[in-house]
Amino acid sequence: MTGSPADPHAQARAAREQPLLLHSMAVFRELFETIFRCREIGTVIEVGVESGQVSSLYADLGATVHCVEPDPGEELRAVLAGDPRLNLVEGSSPAVLAELPVGDLYVLDGDHNYSVVRAELAWIMEHAPGAVVVLNDLLWPCGRRDFYYQPSPLPPADRHPDTADGPTVWHDDVTPAGFVGDGAFTFAAHAGGERNGVLTAVEDALDEAGGGWRLEIVPAVFGFGVLARTDAPGTADIFDALRPLTSSGLLAAMENNRIALYTRVLQLQYELTARRDDADRLAETVGARQREIARLKSELDGATAGNATLRQELERLRAAPPAPVRSQDLGEAVSQLGRALSARIRGRSGPLR
Repeated sequence: MTGSPADPHAQARAAREQPLLLHSMAVFRELFETIFRCREIGTVIEVGVESGQVSSLYADLGATVHCVEPDPGEELRAVLAGDPRLNLVEGSSPAVLAELPVGDLYVLDGDHNYSVVRAELAWIMEHAPGAVVVLNDLLWPCGRRDFYYQPSPLPPADRHPDTADGPTVWHDDVTPAGFVGDGAFTFAAHAGGERNGVLTAVEDALDEAGGGWRLEIVPAVFGFGVLARTDAPGTADIFDALRPLTSSGLLAAMENNRIALYTRVLQLQYELTARRDDADRLAETVGARQREIARLKSELDGATAGNATLRQELERLRAAPPAPVRSQDLGEAVSQLGRALSARIRGRSGPLR
């Protein structure tokens, strides 16, 4: 969160960052508790660590946790270093997965786009087929639209044309009043189509696997997905325990309503910020006009004072008696005038004939 709390623009920006807070996997604690009850989980591979809060959750449930983060900040380093059950792995998924122990649970909450998720699932399905895989963002906005952290490490061939504008559930187009990243991330400019979105990546992985895998989605907080082989230990128990949530029409309707209301709030916040900007620009214009008016008024006051002085001088001259004219001076003046007129006539007409 940036800016001073007293700055209304900073408050608006902070409010628009709330999707990242709502996105935290920590809200799914009870779902992870269900998975741990139904399946023995000794090793967790967590891709996308956030603050380390969720990493501690897996450790509290009895697992050793490998926290994959390509660019951890000092605060995150300190949190992970303070818990011996948490192991920081600096690197990018999926390339780094081969360097780690095979996990019992993979939590994929990193770069939410087709290319990365598809490659992660390909590695897990081949090298850790007995693992449970948890994915977030299987529904709006990333289910059918790629999301790219910036700067994106993906080559252009693995990215769709992206935009700093954000999606909203009110229409298919992106808008500056939508779910925007403010420089931290971008979205694909268009939703749907081939190789676009997290859910599309999972579906393509399942199609390529040719059966034996099952996906269920809890329709809450952007979509919590659980993927596992049907013949793996505990899989049936996990899906049975989650069925009241994965099959809940009420929960899905509440999520749709939450997102609709939330994106409307984003739009209102954008409009509020725009109006504040307009008000600031108007205030600057009014201030400049007022300064110009004050300058012109000062000049007018100066001219008025000068005119008053001249008027007083004129009145004084009018009131003063005329100075006497000496006949000698008058005669000399008439002679000078005659000579001047004669010279002008000769200059215009040339010599007389």
